[in-house]
Amino acid sequence: MGRLAFVFPGQGSQAVGMGSELCRDHEEAAAFFSEASAQLGWDVAGLCFDGPAEQLNQTEFAQPALYVSSAAALAVLSREGVEADVVLGHSLGEYSALAASGAVSFSQGLRLVAERGAAMSEAAAARPGAMAAILGLGDEEVEEICAGAGEVWPVNYNSPGQLVVSGAAGAVTSVMSLAEAAGAKKAVLLPVSGAFHSPFMREAADRMKAVLADTVFQEPQPTFFSSTSCAYEEADALGELMERQVVSPVLWRQTVERLVAEGVDRFVEVGSGRVLSGLIRRIDTDVATANVSDAASLEKTLACLRGG
Repeated sequence: MGRLAFVFPGQGSQAVGMGSELCRDHEEAAAFFSEASAQLGWDVAGLCFDGPAEQLNQTEFAQPALYVSSAAALAVLSREGVEADVVLGHSLGEYSALAASGAVSFSQGLRLVAERGAAMSEAAAARPGAMAAILGLGDEEVEEICAGAGEVWPVNYNSPGQLVVSGAAGAVTSVMSLAEAAGAKKAVLLPVSGAFHSPFMREAADRMKAVLADTVFQEPQPTFFSSTSCAYEEADALGELMERQVVSPVLWRQTVERLVAEGVDRFVEVGSGRVLSGLIRRIDTDVATANVSDAASLEKTLACLRGG
């Protein structure tokens, strides 16, 4: 049997009700929501379990809410004795992966995530932008279109034939039209408030630099693989990496491909939703995927991991 990876979702995977069943059934999961509420000064459990969705979808709330939800799901897996060989995350999910590896404590990670969400929200308000998913074109074709379209960049290499672009609203709209004319199956404007992972987030990255400089990172164990650098990263590089992450593309397809080549054949998505599981299956149909977000998915995942 090959290696096991835990993968942690990013913004966009949030949904009202996330974490509620795990907290109902497992004290160790509920404890993370209580700790987060005390640290942040607002009712994390209430927002995650009951909404409203409009507030949960706001960047400054969505990011810490997802981080806490993933920590709660991980706590249940840990109690069941399930341990990963490597951890990784998509965008925000990299903070959940760092906490899972022990590179930061839950509290340290929550502080960073709350700051990141606020910084990105303010950067988006100061310099509005847009994002769109281009479906059915090769990466090089989309990159070439972006290069001639102004302030727009490829930012999320999600899976073969799915590349997200980010930048000025007009430039994003132009790329969508040009991509469809070039044969894209579809170009979909994403319901986000800013041009994330693009140079439009430079102010957010600068703000994160200061708070990251005050963070002492420990050596990740299990190993942490970054979807920003597409490499294993050690403690002394994490501060600079997480600053750069805010304005850098997410190399998800490249990351999964490399890990599979190195023997990872099972991926468990830890936290809300199954977005990453779907992307991983499109990247490589031979690997096994599972997720832990509620009672049913936990039971199914444990049975699969134990050969039941």
